Amino acid sequence: MSHQQLAVMGDPIAHSKSPLIHRAAYRELGLDWRYRAIRCGEAPLAAFLAGRGREWRGLSLTMPLKDEAYRLAHTLDGTARESGVVNTLLRLEGSDAPRWAGFNTDVAGLARAIARAGLDATRTIVLGAGATAGSAILAARHLGATQVTVMARRIEAAQALAERFDGTQGPAGTVSVRAAALASTPGSVALDSTLVISTLPGHGVDWDALAVPAGSAPLFDVAYNPWPSAAARVWSSAGGAAHSGIDMLVEQALIQVRIFTQGDPETPLPDEARVLAAMRASAA
Repeated sequence: MSHQQLAVMGDPIAHSKSPLIHRAAYRELGLDWRYRAIRCGEAPLAAFLAGRGREWRGLSLTMPLKDEAYRLAHTLDGTARESGVVNTLLRLEGSDAPRWAGFNTDVAGLARAIARAGLDATRTIVLGAGATAGSAILAARHLGATQVTVMARRIEAAQALAERFDGTQGPAGTVSVRAAALASTPGSVALDSTLVISTLPGHGVDWDALAVPAGSAPLFDVAYNPWPSAAARVWSSAGGAAHSGIDMLVEQALIQVRIFTQGDPETPLPDEARVLAAMRASAA
């Protein structure tokens, strides 16, 4: 199993810490595997996947490829199917032409990171309505959310997510999901929530124009580079706690390593605590 090829793909991609994190894991596991970053937009992805030789084992996908990867995957795990996005592709065996199994590790990675931070997801606001927003809703549901509000500038996109996930069942029972416009301030909604998850890119909103109320719920920003992000800066200035998405990146990468090495997102790695510690150290 030497010299297996893996990569993280997206555009932009130069900022990604995924190569450092994955390489640390494979070193700890004693695997001589190659993992690099490849810049790629949506249009070339199908041809790229079709042209991979047998040495290519899997891929991590980031913006803007998660929707296209979902469309191109030949099989889907349950989380990918429900969320509608794929951020992990594993090459299927038994075919000369490349075929790919699609997974979503963002849900588990985000849920693990929020739980590790000790945050309460009972009443969650999700900022944004892109590919990661659906994963954020599912992560909040997994952590016992009973109410989720999706706030986005494109209210129709937020409404589509609300309609998709409203009334679904989580460990705390039925989850109410509603949509709201992301206007100049999160206002009383932020004050009434227990957690705010931002899935917005750093350039996605003028954070300085947002009047974040004092006493707002803690912010978990999926962004991590640069840190503090614009959102975290504004949140902290209002006296709120802000948590970086670097822990989500590491935790979802751990699930990817499980998939790439064992084909199963649920099966822990040998001596997983040691591997995870090495991955965290590489991201620091």
